[in-house]
Amino acid sequence: MPANGAFRTKGPPFQPSARLALRAMGSMAEPGIDADDRSEARRSGRRTMLSRLSAQLTVTALLQALARLTALAFLVVVVLARLPLWQPELLFLLLLAVFTLLGEARAYLTHFGPFVGLVAVYDSFRAIADDLSGNVHVHEMIKVDEWLFGGTLPTVWLQSHLWDGQVGWFDYYLYLLYILHFPMPAVLALYLWRRRPALYRPFVVSLLVLSFSAFLTYAAFPAAPPWMASEQGAIPPVDRIAGDVWASLGVHSYSSIYDRISPNPVAAVPSLHAAYPTLFLLFMGRCFGWRRVWWLSLYPISVWLGIVYFAEHYVIDFILGTLYATAAYEVTMLLFARLRRRRSRGKPAGDARAEAATG
Repeated sequence: MPANGAFRTKGPPFQPSARLALRAMGSMAEPGIDADDRSEARRSGRRTMLSRLSAQLTVTALLQALARLTALAFLVVVVLARLPLWQPELLFLLLLAVFTLLGEARAYLTHFGPFVGLVAVYDSFRAIADDLSGNVHVHEMIKVDEWLFGGTLPTVWLQSHLWDGQVGWFDYYLYLLYILHFPMPAVLALYLWRRRPALYRPFVVSLLVLSFSAFLTYAAFPAAPPWMASEQGAIPPVDRIAGDVWASLGVHSYSSIYDRISPNPVAAVPSLHAAYPTLFLLFMGRCFGWRRVWWLSLYPISVWLGIVYFAEHYVIDFILGTLYATAAYEVTMLLFARLRRRRSRGKPAGDARAEAATG
């Protein structure tokens, strides 16, 4: 007996029987057949899923094409009908059409829609501000302007030196900036949303703070602009040059246009036509630095000059407008700086510095 205690037999080593071998081969073949069936089922499932996905993509493509055609048709109607783009609701639809053509309608509605909606709500409130108080103030602004300029009204002085009854390039230039009252904030909001997202929300908040603060002032202190004071005989006769500008363009129903531009004629103090360009300049300086954008100060300065020259506002109106805009900007930026500091307390130092730099 071998040392390991195992018995050794003579002849070839042990082989399994033929029956066991066939049974083993059969057990190996059956899973192969099942695998083929499963593979075919998976291929069939993928074909079904692909066909459904293709159908969904076809429907989506058709809807997108229909939306883009509708947007294009709307843009054509706006251009041919010469619709007033200074109305917030029309400006919202116009931008929606543009972003639909670019395939970004959902992003526009999500991020930019609330901004235009809130501005439209403010515009609706502005139209009823004069109904909240029946006492329209006429003489207070006249006295302040006369005190500031030694007894001379700037509106009367400007028209006596610059207005000869004929519309010139100077009038077109000033009035073009005047009617950009709503489009310019929208353009800046679009730019900040796309390029400087850290400043988008501060701009929207500051614009709304500015607008609703002005609305509360209009409700408490409705004030007559110079052209209205002139009609009442409170100041020497002045022309409402904006009507002459429209007449030179072939539009003689200026009163109906004005009702759309400024539905509340006694929403004059403070001047938002002066405040919005001021806010625009402040955020442009924040974005690029004052050394790069100092020349943009020509925009608010031109508007300030134009609204006094056109007899739409007194000087004190635009002074208060610039103060309102500056205060709204400073308060909003302070608020967002505090919010950033609170959020950065639980973040690493590098992330906190990067977030502060973008703001």
